[in-house]
Amino acid sequence: MPTRYVIVGNGPAGATAAQAIRERDATGDIHVIGAERHPFYSRPGLAYYLTGQVPEGALFSRPDKEYKRAGIKKTTATVRAVRPHVVDLSDGRSLPYDRLLLSVGAKAVRPDLPGIDLVGVVTLDNLDDARHIVKLARKAARAVVVGGGITAVELAEGLAANNVRVQYLLRGERYWSSVLADHESQLVEARLQADGISIRRNVELARVIGDRRNRVVGVETKDGQLIACDMVAVAVGTQPRLELAQGAGVETGRGIFADEFLRTSQPDIYVAGDAAEVLDPTTGRRGIDSLWSVANAQGRIAGANMAGDSRSFAPRPAPFNVTKIGGITTTVIGAIGAGGRDGDLVTLARGDSNAWREQLEGFAIQDDVDADHLRLILSDKRILGAVVMGDQSLTRPLLHLIRSQVDIGAVYERFAAGGRAEIVAAVALLLGTPDAL
Repeated sequence: MPTRYVIVGNGPAGATAAQAIRERDATGDIHVIGAERHPFYSRPGLAYYLTGQVPEGALFSRPDKEYKRAGIKKTTATVRAVRPHVVDLSDGRSLPYDRLLLSVGAKAVRPDLPGIDLVGVVTLDNLDDARHIVKLARKAARAVVVGGGITAVELAEGLAANNVRVQYLLRGERYWSSVLADHESQLVEARLQADGISIRRNVELARVIGDRRNRVVGVETKDGQLIACDMVAVAVGTQPRLELAQGAGVETGRGIFADEFLRTSQPDIYVAGDAAEVLDPTTGRRGIDSLWSVANAQGRIAGANMAGDSRSFAPRPAPFNVTKIGGITTTVIGAIGAGGRDGDLVTLARGDSNAWREQLEGFAIQDDVDADHLRLILSDKRILGAVVMGDQSLTRPLLHLIRSQVDIGAVYERFAAGGRAEIVAAVALLLGTPDAL
């Protein structure tokens, strides 16, 4: 009989796993279960959908007919429970499996506050959330945004682009203080304010106020301020979806525990993506990585192993992410940040986000021209991390130097001089291509 594969989740990890299985098993019975009725789409693209820069149709990159051509079955349903070698669906069906992948992802956290479930309080997890936000924004005049990282800014920009007056509440003195330096925060804040977004500092939400129809009419802060609004957008962190794994007796922590082969504690159950808390065999530590590219990589390896391979997943030696914050292309590589409480720091971090929060011993240098900004964290022999905002010409060379742990001792003084020209020259010498930059 053909091997029966069931994949829970049609995100990047699940879709890539299905493809990897089919490449190795031409006759296996592959079943992908997705809770959303949509074909596979780009979650990072939702920010551009909110601002109107990308039409909805452009988000869909893998139509369901590709599954059909590959002989992969797709079902729209939620999974009610996982039993030994059986998955129970919400529509009453049960699917048997020989190998199961939990690519269940993570969900936005809603703080435990009065009024948090009122109509008009929104989070951004998926396409249906984005559609709902756009629909509400058409009738809303004012909104409050709460949160400290990338998603909060995406929500603020999206609402502003839909002609909603936005007040962005920061619980600290500046934006994303645990990752960005003062000047970097200022660059982002200036762009937000130029888009008409008002920033309030050192403010925390106490409750959401509703009317008799249970619709948002305002918020109250912990210091007693009352702010009138029609919407409240919340982005205070994410939580891996653990319910199915825990119900199946799979070991969990902050995420679903997996070994280096992405196998869980239960035979024949694997995990990949935002919910996977993976063991790094080189350090003995477990970590969660919520980057889209990592979910793809984990899905590919999990799928291959489900089909009989023995490939290990090795986290990259330095985290890497590129995004737009306040309209500024921003790349963060390696060890950046020195403390703070921003809840969705994990959106940039590989593994345990403590690696980003601990105070680093190093030498910080920076060079700024308008929105272009470069910051490096150096030890005496290595580049530990980098923030590149605006001009991205140094991104790939710096990524190579950081991930390869190249000894910079011979050109350390050029880096320490701090000017962009000296840094460019130092990087070119290290790469052996002094004319390449």
